[in-house]
Amino acid sequence: MTDSNAPLLAALKTIVGERYVLAEPLDAAPYLAEPRELFHGKAACVVRPGSTAEVAAILKLCNERGVCVVPQGGNTGLVGGQIPGQSGHEVLISLKRMDNVREVDRESMTMIVEAGLTLARVQEEAEKAGALFPLSLAAEGSCTIGGNLATNAGGTAVLAYGNARDLVTGLEVVLADGRILSNLSKLKKDNTGYDLKHLFMGSEGTLGIITAAVVKLFPRPHAMETAFIGVKSPREALALLNLAQELAGGAVKTFEIMPRFGLEIVLRHGSNVRDPLGAPHPWYVLLEIGAQDDSGQTIMSVLEAAMVRELINDATIAATLEQRKDFWRLRELMSEMQKMEGGSIKHDVSVPVAKVPEFLAEVVVAIEAFMPGARPVPFGHLGDGNIHCNVTQPVGMDKQAFLDRWYEMNDVVHSIVTRMNGSISAEHGIGTLKRDLLPGVKDAVAMDVMRAIKKALDPKGILNPGKVL
Repeated sequence: MTDSNAPLLAALKTIVGERYVLAEPLDAAPYLAEPRELFHGKAACVVRPGSTAEVAAILKLCNERGVCVVPQGGNTGLVGGQIPGQSGHEVLISLKRMDNVREVDRESMTMIVEAGLTLARVQEEAEKAGALFPLSLAAEGSCTIGGNLATNAGGTAVLAYGNARDLVTGLEVVLADGRILSNLSKLKKDNTGYDLKHLFMGSEGTLGIITAAVVKLFPRPHAMETAFIGVKSPREALALLNLAQELAGGAVKTFEIMPRFGLEIVLRHGSNVRDPLGAPHPWYVLLEIGAQDDSGQTIMSVLEAAMVRELINDATIAATLEQRKDFWRLRELMSEMQKMEGGSIKHDVSVPVAKVPEFLAEVVVAIEAFMPGARPVPFGHLGDGNIHCNVTQPVGMDKQAFLDRWYEMNDVVHSIVTRMNGSISAEHGIGTLKRDLLPGVKDAVAMDVMRAIKKALDPKGILNPGKVL
């Protein structure tokens, strides 16, 4: 804290209370760096409001004084969108104290939750009501629903339920000037003008701060059938996806693809993991199907038909909940365990589902041509075309020398994505990491519209400056 920040801190303390304004470096430190350590910021303070009214008062104060603010949920974002810049004058607003469930309406199949509630808690509260909230991410124990909505998170169930924006009927948002946009609607149909909630989901806190949401609940499947499958190539995996959807329809909940090298990393460095299949295979699929009973007949019929068509080499079905968790652990550790092999350059991209096999074949060749010895680990959500095209450093290469070529590697991967009419940010957002890349891949008119919306809602530019635009 500098002397120039003292009046601001005093005013913030009158709003939230002294204990909820963190100005000492040690207290603020956990909020100022993101999980991959790519971004470290500075802030005048971290303020932790406990209500929408307090958020509104903070924004009104900061807007009047021209002080920039950075909203933050669980601090699990991977593109730096939740980290302040280097000026030391921004106020970081942590929403984690706002963690109430305001209402559960089982008949309407909706729930009103505050932004600071962790995703895992949202899932648990839905389960208590005998329902399902299907958004699921590896970081669900730490990430918050507000952050999920602000980044339009995807996760492993997009194939069946859609992205975060598809799981919301209404929002409560505090605007830059402190006004509260209260639209906590449960309506499935409402054509009274612009659907404003979609402006804020995916805007990464640059247009307003989401403080609460009405989320959709779904009937829980009576059983979940899970299989771990070895396949020869992504082309067979895509054919398997089409077959599963043909035979099981909308009951197909998850379809994840993983390369052998990615599995080897997890087996080498992970704890309490083992290879579910008796022999190695070039690629793997994690398939889940919701079923009406626990007989396993639905997924068995899919696997039998796939065997007849020679689409799969081998497969095993989870016989217990623990086995299902074991399968998922292999998938969820894939990104984390890469750090044990050295530097990892990560890409969160998407292409049309039909082009995933072509993309994977081309991108692996391009990466290895650009940097001999580099070890691609492309994995992720084949069912919706979202691939985490990560690259592990060559064996023996200096880690920093490898990471210094991050943007060159971006060019290699993103050029292929762009040519295939894909996206350089499928579910993680733009933040700071991809801000300068956005104008090169986004339509110029779309960029103009985005800037116009930003100017209209945040004329002083106080909301999450330097992010997205």
